[in-house]
Amino acid sequence: MPRQWTSEEILELSRAYQPACVIAAAADLDLFTVLGARRLTCRALATEMQVDCRGLSVLMDALASMGLLEKRDGQYAAPPSAEESLSANGGTSVLAMVQHTANCMRRWAQMAAVVKTGKPADCGPSVRGEAADQAAFIGAMHVVSGPVADRVVSEIHPPSFNHLLDIGGGSGTWTMAFLRIVQQATATIFDLPEVVPMAEQRLRQAGFAERVRLAPGDFYVDQLPAGADLAWLSAIAHQNSRRQNRELFNKIRHALVPGGVLLLRDVVMNDDHTAPPGGAMFAVNMLVNTEGGGTYSLSEYREDLEASGFTHIRQVREDPWMNAVIRADRA
Repeated sequence: MPRQWTSEEILELSRAYQPACVIAAAADLDLFTVLGARRLTCRALATEMQVDCRGLSVLMDALASMGLLEKRDGQYAAPPSAEESLSANGGTSVLAMVQHTANCMRRWAQMAAVVKTGKPADCGPSVRGEAADQAAFIGAMHVVSGPVADRVVSEIHPPSFNHLLDIGGGSGTWTMAFLRIVQQATATIFDLPEVVPMAEQRLRQAGFAERVRLAPGDFYVDQLPAGADLAWLSAIAHQNSRRQNRELFNKIRHALVPGGVLLLRDVVMNDDHTAPPGGAMFAVNMLVNTEGGGTYSLSEYREDLEASGFTHIRQVREDPWMNAVIRADRA
């Protein structure tokens, strides 16, 4: 039976953007990092942040109404749990993901125009600038992958390998998870030139720098480094059209040695693209952000991988979100 909606329930859904916008603004302004563990008046903080005092006052009162700030005698302080999560210095900080989500939200707001024109949203950089936005994206990927990477890699029982090729590997979160499993192996991370320094820093801090080669490049333009016996394509396929995926899968097949394996991590939809629900929503994210990206079913992945020369395609890990994994073999 179809769900019976009330008018108030629909209105409540339509207002859901409001708290999200408040948190997004605080993240874009890095308010919690600047405030830290101090207790300050709005005027003192506005002077330090070089922002409008009236605007900051309204924003901080809204954060206080949500429980993300405490206000007492005209002074504001962050509860320790909020500071831990929303400050760049917090041990469990999700600030980068909130900043990335804020960028996505600015594009989602243009969804009607995207549907009408068929073109992705037109949206410039945030108040933090283009470089900071890219750093937030790379940091966001670590926020979501860091806590689960070791478990996911362990559960898919990766084949024994000598050299891993991590395509679009960001700052190395998944590469390090694989190298912890197969301790004699080495890896190559292939990503954009501006991302490579972020990977270099994290790998060096984690003690993996000597086992990982960093190869700058653009997989839409460049050939991939050859010689790996395991390729890892993590949360990349959804940003592509199916044609683009076939082109990328073909490059991966040529980069792998005979008998090599491709492991593809992404959302895997059912055949009518309505489940999992998070995947259907993520398809909207790709609609507003990309020319042809989306979320795909196992049958679609199988068809595109087979067309690119892979065999024995099967899903080796099910997940209601981004941690489903498909395996494909290179003949």
